[in-house]
Amino acid sequence: MSILFDERSRAFRLDTPSSSYVMAVTDKDGFLGHVYYGKKINDSDISYFLRADDYPYTPEKMDRERVPFMGGFPFEFPGHGCGDFRASCVELRTAGGHTAVNPVYVLHRIISGKPELGGMPVCSGIPAVFASEKECSTLEIVLADVAAAVEIRLFYTVFNALDVIVKSACVRNTGDAPIYLTKFLSSALTFENEPALDVLTLHGAWARERNIQRKPVSYGSYKIESRRGETSHQVNPFMAVMERTSDQKHGNVYGVSLVYSGNFEMEAELDSSDSVRVTAGIGADNFCWKLDAGESFSAPEAVLVFSADGIGGMSRTFHDLFRNNLIRSKYKFQDRPVLLNSWEAAYFDFDTEKLLGIAKEAAARGVELFVLDDGWFGKRDDDSTSLGDWFVNEKKLPGGLVRLSEEVHKMGLKFGVWFEPEMVSPDSELYRAHPDWAISVPGRRRSLARNQLVLDYSRPEVCDYIYEMISGVIRDAKIDYVKWDMNRALSEVGSAALPADRQGEVLHRYVLGMYSLQGRLVTDFPDLLLENCSAGGARFDPAMIYFSPQIWCSDDTDAIERLAVQEGTAVVYPLSCMGAHVSVCPNHVTRRTTPFSTRAMVALAGTFGYELDITKLSDEDKAAVPHQIALYHKFGSLMREGDYYRLLSYSENRRWDSWQVVSKDKKTSLVTVIQVITEPSRRSRRLCFQGLNPEALYKVEVVRMSGAEVEGGLKDGAAADEAYLEGRSFSGNTLMNAGILVHRTPGDFVGTMYYLTAE
Repeated sequence: MSILFDERSRAFRLDTPSSSYVMAVTDKDGFLGHVYYGKKINDSDISYFLRADDYPYTPEKMDRERVPFMGGFPFEFPGHGCGDFRASCVELRTAGGHTAVNPVYVLHRIISGKPELGGMPVCSGIPAVFASEKECSTLEIVLADVAAAVEIRLFYTVFNALDVIVKSACVRNTGDAPIYLTKFLSSALTFENEPALDVLTLHGAWARERNIQRKPVSYGSYKIESRRGETSHQVNPFMAVMERTSDQKHGNVYGVSLVYSGNFEMEAELDSSDSVRVTAGIGADNFCWKLDAGESFSAPEAVLVFSADGIGGMSRTFHDLFRNNLIRSKYKFQDRPVLLNSWEAAYFDFDTEKLLGIAKEAAARGVELFVLDDGWFGKRDDDSTSLGDWFVNEKKLPGGLVRLSEEVHKMGLKFGVWFEPEMVSPDSELYRAHPDWAISVPGRRRSLARNQLVLDYSRPEVCDYIYEMISGVIRDAKIDYVKWDMNRALSEVGSAALPADRQGEVLHRYVLGMYSLQGRLVTDFPDLLLENCSAGGARFDPAMIYFSPQIWCSDDTDAIERLAVQEGTAVVYPLSCMGAHVSVCPNHVTRRTTPFSTRAMVALAGTFGYELDITKLSDEDKAAVPHQIALYHKFGSLMREGDYYRLLSYSENRRWDSWQVVSKDKKTSLVTVIQVITEPSRRSRRLCFQGLNPEALYKVEVVRMSGAEVEGGLKDGAAADEAYLEGRSFSGNTLMNAGILVHRTPGDFVGTMYYLTAE
């Protein structure tokens, strides 16, 4: 049994294959305390780690020093205003205006499998991890605060085959008067800062999302949060705490990922006793949820992963869980069509004939899906108009999308379109008819971003109207793929449909409305391939891959910039989730010129596609496209389902980047090496692989992406290295311990790939 309860010590032990999570209830007061989380242990009765006797006076012996006791106790779900002055998980305001809350243990039960989020079917529209009864079991602990009139249920789903615990929480008003919930998080953890700990988070901005930041845990509070109404370009809803000596292969690492797409907060607080409290959940900024008598509120899930095998072990566990138990799309394990997106090919400047010319050349080169991006609807010739008017611009596209789709399908291609359903342009028929449907504050100017406002998705009638429009387009034009975009953050947040005491609910209700729309879309169109996007990667979070198996990783398609973006993304998310395209050079964002083969190698680490006018490629690059597509399909299942290993980090060394994917049966592996900057007077470097069967014999194939820059072969030592390796066989332990030699190649931004097959 993965969940044990020791009656004598009133301790809970939750066991995954390699980890244990222990809590205990104090005898008199019923405080639920966090005891231990780490490598697997056999004892449940270790409640003395609660350190209740560290204080000269404890509430159970003498109540005169209750406040100091509360300030040091490792609460599993810490309250507010009762002596614990550290970060809380729950804050509220009663009808009488009071804010103190401190829930205590009431009862528990152990459940086979995993219940609905919050234990209530009403919450099933919120994305959540799913699992069969054979895969997991769940502990439900009920806490209560009689004075505050609340009941809190904590859920811990423990996986049998993965080092994963999924936590969630639900609060119910048990009184007769309304309660205003001002903070309700999903998880709290307590660690000792001995040995010293680091915290790892993912930061960035538009076009440079999810760059890795690692820093020591220090006294005070380190907090990451989004207040933008989306998870944001600036920070991802993920935090890892790890031993300072940890690296990719070694050390204890604890990852927390929040399954949510709106405002969030994560905090690591080191107190004067060298105790670290880590909390995660919906952001409390501008959040206030009214609970009438008997009403409940559920927090989103927090996924906890423990790894004793460093950052890489944590990443592979997240990948397995998200692939198998979060993505619902039929495409999650299928070969996805290689697409060509029209955005960087034409922007707004196109007509039917231009699009069909690009599609015809794409089809001739083996592309399988043609995607029409922005500019096909309303009067949309630039970004100043028509969002919300989801009907075809017949002047621009005679015969509309129906004709275009028919012609594209005749070429043997699938057809996709871009929508931005959450937005409205002030210059649109929709806005003129319903100005109150835009999020705004009365009497305050509505701030524009990209010339657009945000629709109030907290209102069901708005969601219904938009859904009818976009679903009609999809149905009529036989759309195979949708790119769902969201290009701005939320400001001046208010809803014309909610009363004054519910305005603090708008941000969360907005996210719930968006979830409901995407849920309807994938339910009504089960064969539709949905790709989420938010000005690139501003909403790249676990909740979005619940609906779509892939998310556009970044608007920056420069292959070298993508090295850092995709490395950071892969810390948490499977490669199969990362929308990655080969684009034209000079790149439209950085103006950098990168070899066509290198662009393809980097894109191959994601979903793979093209974002360019294929008719304007050189003959050599056109000739390379079919070969690149064939390689994508050859390696597709490996990249989607294999184990990911980070070998070198360009963000750390600024010269080289390398990653490896190994099949689950360890029979095949693909290694990519990118020489970013060449250096004179450097010897070849040794590169050690990971994850192979040490006893197996692997044949090495040097993979060529074709294209003009490699057709003539590499020069000097690089050619000698490749000639030596090509077709030779090495044992797995040789490749992992001695490695191979990668020679410095003349020129910058040069890549090499090695395909290993066990004999």
